[in-house]
Amino acid sequence: MVWRSAGVTWRGGVPGLRWDGGRVSALGYGRAIGFRAVGERRCSGARGNACPVGAPVGGRSTGGRCAECARLDRAHSVAADTLLDDPRTYRVYLAWFGPGMVKVGITREERGDARLLEQGAVAFSWLGRGPLMAARRTEEVLRHALAVPDRIPYARKRAVRTALPPAPERARAVEELHGRAVGVGAWADTLEPLAPEVHDHADVFRLDGLPPLDAGVAELVPGGVVAGRLLAAAGPDLHLLDADGRHLALDTRLLTGRGIESAPAGARVSVPLVFGDGQEQLF
Repeated sequence: MVWRSAGVTWRGGVPGLRWDGGRVSALGYGRAIGFRAVGERRCSGARGNACPVGAPVGGRSTGGRCAECARLDRAHSVAADTLLDDPRTYRVYLAWFGPGMVKVGITREERGDARLLEQGAVAFSWLGRGPLMAARRTEEVLRHALAVPDRIPYARKRAVRTALPPAPERARAVEELHGRAVGVGAWADTLEPLAPEVHDHADVFRLDGLPPLDAGVAELVPGGVVAGRLLAAAGPDLHLLDADGRHLALDTRLLTGRGIESAPAGARVSVPLVFGDGQEQLF
């Protein structure tokens, strides 16, 4: 049977693969995972609606959408500043992904830490809460004041997960940044400031003891197999130990719009892999 995946979702702090139609398959650490790509990759649509033309999408696209659907999806996102009358409460956060990798962002309060899990934040702390536009202004002010980027590439996040500093050091880094953010001032006039409280996701992601990363999946190809034992999951990434003892990372955003089916027992990895030196090989 062929399924179409919509990538990883985090519910209650537990990773799962989401399928078209809404079904979610929980992902258990230590369990074997194996699937084979089927047919051509098609646009996954926008805002819960199918792509009207079923446009083909490149195998290496992490967006999984055609240009028009990507535009529509972006236009209705919080990041586009189009939801000016949104009455819900938002929170501003500081997210830490590794040494030197920090960002400031916002998320709806009702979502809890789901957005941080989706981004693969190893540690984070809330900064404040309040209306959307006040949260957005605060995000911009702090981003410039702290000199942090609005996005951190997943390739950089993956590269440091196997050699993270200990939890106390991570907590100190977040607390120090929280203090610097509070010192910026002004933004607290429109948001309710929140005291520093560091939340660490290393245990949720199962990052402790993760072996050095050998390679990442470059793309899925028709008939190509991805298989291995699930070591860890962080954001959209699954970390697998394959039959040859290699630690491989799969960005599940490569799955969106792609038909997949169960791989036969004992099937070996047979998709293009990218190694740390940038060299690519097909297995």
